[in-house]
Amino acid sequence: MQTARLLISCADRPGIVAAVAGFLAERSANIVALDQHSTGGPDGEFFMRLEFDPQAGDLDEAAFARSFAPAAERFGMDWRIAYSGRRKRVAVMVSRYDHCLVDLLWRWRRGELLGDIGLVLSNHPDLADEAARAGVEFAHVPVSTDAKPEAERRMLELLSGRFDLVVLARYMQILSAGFLERIGCPVINIHHSFLPSFAGADPYQRAADRGVKLIGATAHYVTEVLDEGPIIEQDVERVHHGHDVGALTRIGEDVERTVLARAVQWHLDDRVLVHGARTVVFS
Repeated sequence: MQTARLLISCADRPGIVAAVAGFLAERSANIVALDQHSTGGPDGEFFMRLEFDPQAGDLDEAAFARSFAPAAERFGMDWRIAYSGRRKRVAVMVSRYDHCLVDLLWRWRRGELLGDIGLVLSNHPDLADEAARAGVEFAHVPVSTDAKPEAERRMLELLSGRFDLVVLARYMQILSAGFLERIGCPVINIHHSFLPSFAGADPYQRAADRGVKLIGATAHYVTEVLDEGPIIEQDVERVHHGHDVGALTRIGEDVERTVLARAVQWHLDDRVLVHGARTVVFS
């Protein structure tokens, strides 16, 4: 069944759920799923994800905003709506590490990701064959220290206006604030560390040096502050003193690909609300 997903955030107060449910009931729209969260207290914030059958006459995408505006204004809602029939367009940026890219392409071809991967963009040519095997366009844009602005301009030509989500599947370059402002869609990154520990480069070496007993990975939205964007998903694996850097890396790469896949899947399924530096992720 094709459904509509309505995501809402606003100050918490009585009557929000009743107003939204009443709005849909008046239009004979059937609610098929509803999740909500309140932070509580007098200054509490309210978050909701509601999924419904949009077949009623004035609930198509073109008319919904006009019809819903009075209820949204009454409660001061920040809201967005998405329709499952409109699959999100996804671009994947990657360097030389292939595990996250291959995993995303595999899940996409199996129908597990509710979006369409249309481009693999890399600063190295190494993974062109992986993209070709999946039938996905591949673009190679080299990045050198003295020509990074030119490389970012070329990448923006390939990305801007074409995609609803960009995924950094171990893309080992820092993107400028100007690039992030102009790309026009959310960007999700996988960091091979359980942030905020070991942010930046070489986290497995630093984890080994520190003798950690857990290693992990973090998927987060990208902001101009390195590795500090709102966290979508994290996971860890237990390790011990016998694991050298190579073993930690192998274990960590397994965590990376599963954490990234979950974050991408939840975003494509409209289950993530960003609230300041945090996220609310509806299961």
